[in-house]
Amino acid sequence: MNIERFLTQSEGEWQSMRSGHSLAFKQFEEIISRISIKLIGKNDPEVLHILNCTSYSSHENALPIKMNWYSSSDWNENESYKNTSGECILIAIPTEKDKGMMLRSLGYLEPQKAISSYKFLSDGTFTLRTQYTGSYVEERIWFASENVRCRSSIIKTSESSGIMQTSFASEIRSINIKSKQETHF
Repeated sequence: MNIERFLTQSEGEWQSMRSGHSLAFKQFEEIISRISIKLIGKNDPEVLHILNCTSYSSHENALPIKMNWYSSSDWNENESYKNTSGECILIAIPTEKDKGMMLRSLGYLEPQKAISSYKFLSDGTFTLRTQYTGSYVEERIWFASENVRCRSSIIKTSESSGIMQTSFASEIRSINIKSKQETHF
């Protein structure tokens, strides 16, 4: 697996079911999400802005995607926290065949720009590690089949001395049956 193949396989509309376990609050959370992943061009204004804010501004190997999501959670009884949506740009910059950097317009855990490191394991699992101000996150994504992805994450304290939260998600690609049938005739 390499980053270009991984991003191409990830493109599409996904339905996600995620279970999270907050060890700090001793609580479980169930989240249902719609996730859209789209490959975008290197000359997209948002991509250029992110690149220009980093030392990677002239990087030719940049592979950008745009991700949008809408989520519904059972975490809090307060209605204002039940539904969330967002958008971020992720720019992969390979440094070797199986590893590199990921620039993020919005982090997974903290709402700020982040630079993550990624690596592929020998079985094709994508791992992404991000150090934030107050925490450390490791995410893993792998394909169970062409249209099913699995994702897990572990959130640790910034010193990695304690685990604060874990989660697992299964994601199923939304397939337009009509267009699939038309391509076979």
